[in-house]
Order: sequence, then C-alpha cells, then structure tokens
Amino acid sequence: MEDYELFDRNTKAFIFGTQTRAGQRMLDFDYLCQRDEPSVAGFITPTGGGYFKLFWGTKEIRIPRYRSIADAAKAHPEADVMVNFASERSCAETTMEALETDTIRTVIMIAEGVPQRDTREIAAFAKKNNKWVIGPATVGGIKPGAFKIGNAAGTMQNIKDTKLHRPGSVGFVSVSGGLSNEGYNICHLNSDGIYEGYAVGGDVYPATTLIDHLLRYEKNPYIKMMVCLGEVGGTDEYDVVEAVKSGKITKPVVMWTTGTCARMLPGQVQFGHAGAKADTEESTAEAKNKALKEVGVIVPESFDDFGEKIKKTFEKLKTEGKIEPIEEPTVPHIPMDYNQAVAEGLVRKPTNFISTICNETGEVHNYCGIPIDDVIKEGYGLGGVIGLLWFKKDLPQYARDFIELVLQIVADHGPAVSGAHNTIVTARAGKSLIESIISGIVTIGPRFGGAVNGAAKHFTWGMENNMAPREFVDAMKAKNVRIQGIGHRIHSVENPDARVEIMINFARKHFPKTPLLDYALAVQMVTTMKKNTLILNVDGCIGVLCVDMLKNLNYSDSEIKEMIDMGFFNALFIIGRTIGFMGHYFDQKRLKTPLYRHPWDDILYDVPEKPEKVENK
Repeated sequence: MEDYELFDRNTKAFIFGTQTRAGQRMLDFDYLCQRDEPSVAGFITPTGGGYFKLFWGTKEIRIPRYRSIADAAKAHPEADVMVNFASERSCAETTMEALETDTIRTVIMIAEGVPQRDTREIAAFAKKNNKWVIGPATVGGIKPGAFKIGNAAGTMQNIKDTKLHRPGSVGFVSVSGGLSNEGYNICHLNSDGIYEGYAVGGDVYPATTLIDHLLRYEKNPYIKMMVCLGEVGGTDEYDVVEAVKSGKITKPVVMWTTGTCARMLPGQVQFGHAGAKADTEESTAEAKNKALKEVGVIVPESFDDFGEKIKKTFEKLKTEGKIEPIEEPTVPHIPMDYNQAVAEGLVRKPTNFISTICNETGEVHNYCGIPIDDVIKEGYGLGGVIGLLWFKKDLPQYARDFIELVLQIVADHGPAVSGAHNTIVTARAGKSLIESIISGIVTIGPRFGGAVNGAAKHFTWGMENNMAPREFVDAMKAKNVRIQGIGHRIHSVENPDARVEIMINFARKHFPKTPLLDYALAVQMVTTMKKNTLILNVDGCIGVLCVDMLKNLNYSDSEIKEMIDMGFFNALFIIGRTIGFMGHYFDQKRLKTPLYRHPWDDILYDVPEKPEKVENK
C-alpha cells in the first residue's frame, strides 16, 4: 500500500469499545464490497474478554474481544487501524497508546470534547512517526470498495444508492460528518462517485486537517479531482489557498466554505461544531470563499450550485480523457437483522416459553398483571407477592403483613433470567419442586444476584478509604473492576426506576442516617456524566441500604465487613427470588408444559471442518 493510501481491501481494524452495531455495519460494508475477509480483527474491551457474535452476510461469526491494545496487537499484527469509541475522558490516552504500538498506523477518534492540548500532542506525535489520526469529533470516513469506518456513510441502502461500494474518481473531505454524507451523495449525482471521503471533525484543532487529506489526494493517481467542504471559523481553509497558490495542489478542487449565513445573524453565533465560530474577519465563510476563488479553486456562488460545479469539472476531465469508465460490480444482498424485521412486522416466530405469572418486557415489571411499583405502593407484602406468583390470587391483608420491602422487590424478574429458566426446564422434565428450585438457586452468584453483596462491598470500600466519588470511580477503573450495583438496561436519569425511588424515599423517612446511600448517589452523579443509564440500580440500592441499616443498628464496621464476606446480603436475594422460582414451577405444572428441547436455530454451530491432527513424537 502506497504512503498516500490509508486503507485498502485488506485493511484490518480494531474497534475500541463495545460498539457492536458499528462493527456490524463495517462487516456489512465489507460483504457488500465482496472483500475476502472481514475488516474487523477484534474489539478492545477493557471490561471483559471473550468474543462478540456478528454476521458475515447470513453466517454468524465470532469476533474476539481483548482486554488491552497490547493483547489485540499481539494477536493480530496485521491490523493497522483502531476505530476509537472511547469517551472524551479516555480517548486521548487510548489513542496515544495505539499510536505508540508499532503495528497500528491509523487511529480514528470518534469522541468530541477531547482536550485541545491532548489533540495537538497526538497530532505532533503522529506526524513525527508517519502515522495518521482522523478526528476527534468525527464520524470517520469511507474508502469505497475497500474499508468503512464505524457508522460512516449511513445505512447500507444509502451506501448502495450513492455507489459507495466501489471507487470513483473524486477525493472528498469535509469538516462536518453530517455534511460528508450529503457530500458523498452530491458527488455521486454529479460524477462517477468518490474514491475516498472523510470528515476531519468539528473540534477547534482536529488531528489532521483538510489540507492533510487533499495533499494525499494530490499524490494519488486514481483521484482525478477533489471536492472539499470547509466551514466558518478557524483558518485551516487558508492552508488550501497556499497549497494551490504554491503549486502543491494541481488537480481541480471544487470547494465551498459553509456558514455564509452567519452575517445575517446577530452577534458571534456559535454553530454546531466547537470550531465553527468566526472571531475575525478572515475566519468568516465569505473571506475564505473569496481567497479560495482568487487562487483558482472552483468556488460556487452558494451551496445550491455546489453540485453543478462538481459536474462541470468532472465532465471537463472526461472530455480531456482523464476519467476511466467504471464497470459496475454486482452487489450482493445484505440480509435484514432479525430484530429489525420483527419491528417492521415482516416475520413471526413461535415462542419457546409461556409465562402467565409475570411480564418484564414493559416499562414496569409486573407480578400477575400488577405493576411491581403498585404491588409495593398498595402494601401487598410478602404474602401478597407469594399469592400473585404462586397461586395467582390476590390474598387478603392479614396474609400480607409479615412482608419486608426488600423481599417484595427481588421476588421475581421473569422467565428469562438463569435461575427461573433452570427451574422451568427442570419442572418440564418432570422433576419435583425441590429439584426444580435447587436447579435455579445454584445459578445465584457473581453474575446473577451477586450485585447486592458486591455493591455493599464496593461502596463500603470507597467510603471507608475516604475516597471522593470521582476518585472511587477512577480507582475501580484502574483496577479494571466494574462497579456492582450501577447501571440499568431500561431506566436512566430521565426515566428513573420507581423501585429505587421508593427505597430511597423509605430510607430517607425511616433511617436515622444514610451515609452509604448518600455516597452511592454521589458516585451516581459521576457515572451518569458518562452515560445516563449508569444509575444506582435495585441491587445496588438494596446493598447500600443494608449497610446503612446495620450501621443504624450499631453494628461495627468489622462486623458489617464479616457479614458482607459471608454473603449475608445475598441470602436476602436467595430468599426473595425463591418465591419466584416456586411460582414458575407451579405455573409450568398447571399448564402441563411438555419436555423442553432447545431449538437448533438458536445455537451457533461453529465446529471446525476437521479436527486437529496430533502427530506422534
């Protein structure tokens, strides 16, 4: 691969982060372009290893996960690209680590808000070491027929429609990611399409600028003309002016600087990007377009005739015999994902389980049709929960009075979790109540139900060591330990979990003091700055409130630690969850469900073509 090329049909990349949807879109693009192998070599996920299952056409394949950049690079020395989805807090650090890795040549920084000083240091290091960085604050870009970065270029249908599955003759670069998609379409409509296209990113100091890519395009014999979209603010467009003026760029350049409407608006308007603000006359869109036009760049009168200028330039090159005709390849069909097909009502699939006692698929989980928050608010108590889940009856109040709030909340969470699943399968095999319940209980542990105990242990450790919430979060991250009791699939800061709110309000009203709850909520303020679903969840709330309860009952710190180490808090979970296990057992017996056998189409059979042959020594 020539030094002016960033990617080709053999490019292999790592994805930093758990962005499986972006990975699937990259694989779909690879398949569309009929590459021999997927471009995604692996995911780098510090929180866990293993693999992700993605599709290569219609076939499921495994993409490995690595805990570190070093481990990934060692396993795949052929991969020279990293698409970095790390947050703005760690994006610079992980980008620099990747650039310092010998085998990685190009890094794409997706995050916006990366400190400008860090970006400048990254850009200087990359230039010194002959490496490339795109971003930050970018969607990336695309090399038609060869490689796509993450979510760039939109849907597969859009990629087909704009002929991005095969290379054209135009080198495209813009500041804006949103306008890059529009730019690809405009180029398609007015030429034979793009050969490469990137968005450098909207931050004030992108690691590579418009001119960096235009100079690459100038060296590339397959690129016959260039199309560029700058924007109001900064002075990067003047580098293009100087390059054309000095003869460093000789190919035709069609370029427009967006933001000419800024003069019509009051004051110094800040547009969407950090760098899109004109602080001086020379940084206005009008001044840039004027300077570009004066040195011979093809500048339209407005964005409305941008496409017309591209078409006119392209047709001139055709007339001069500089454009080779393109043979359109046959494009394979990309199957629709099953979940999308279900959402659009295109398929139907019979279910494998029946549950008539609960439903956890809605906004609020319910017991036998009663939302769990109503169960709590109306004072069903443990007796009421047992009645709903075992007998499907609304028991009278006198049978409910012994219930405790925690046991109501943890009693059941549907047939899909491992404990209930095991109980149902065992019951359908004709086993007794005790055997079925035991098969469910043995699954309770670190991955299922253990967060009650784990949350108590983690938050207690942070508070006892006098760590500030930010310091605690950073310490757990440094240890590569996920904070137990934080995070929810559905609920968020804007959509709080009613169960957690009820417990918090109960504690505020009845507990003399809630020091660990206060600490956990302060930690929540830090974690939700990264993602609004990283809230204190039910298990976490139960764990910290159990500690506060024991403190209010004058248990010493050493006694509480001993109880945590023994798994005392998990015992509450086991007692409560067993209620649900028994309910599922009775439900399956009442329905007389048959022996269960798991369907073949729900299992990935990834058997090698032949076994490894062992040679005798």
